[in-house]
Amino acid sequence: MVKSRHSRLDCAPGCAVEAAISLIDGKWKAVILYHLQDGPVRFNELRRRSGSVTQRMLTNQLRELETDGLIEREIFVQVPPRVEYRLSDRGSTLLPIIEALKAWGDANMDLFARR
Repeated sequence: MVKSRHSRLDCAPGCAVEAAISLIDGKWKAVILYHLQDGPVRFNELRRRSGSVTQRMLTNQLRELETDGLIEREIFVQVPPRVEYRLSDRGSTLLPIIEALKAWGDANMDLFARR
């Protein structure tokens, strides 16, 4: 089930940040966007690359990203059916942010080792 989106954002000084974060919140969305940066990827390949994400969670996160216009889904009519996901033009504008998150994570991996 797709979660409900914010119907209204509090337009305090952090409003734009809140709006941006609301589009990529969730454990897997940034990971999905990262894996789509090099081109179209099929569902099962995304699942393999993403690690421990369940099929249901991946499906929900992909639907939300598609609804928000950050990714595009292309269905190929063949037997068996094939579906590929790719970044939309708007989704591609998030790549510098995703790369910055990766760089920060690489530089601070010691924080995660303590968990």
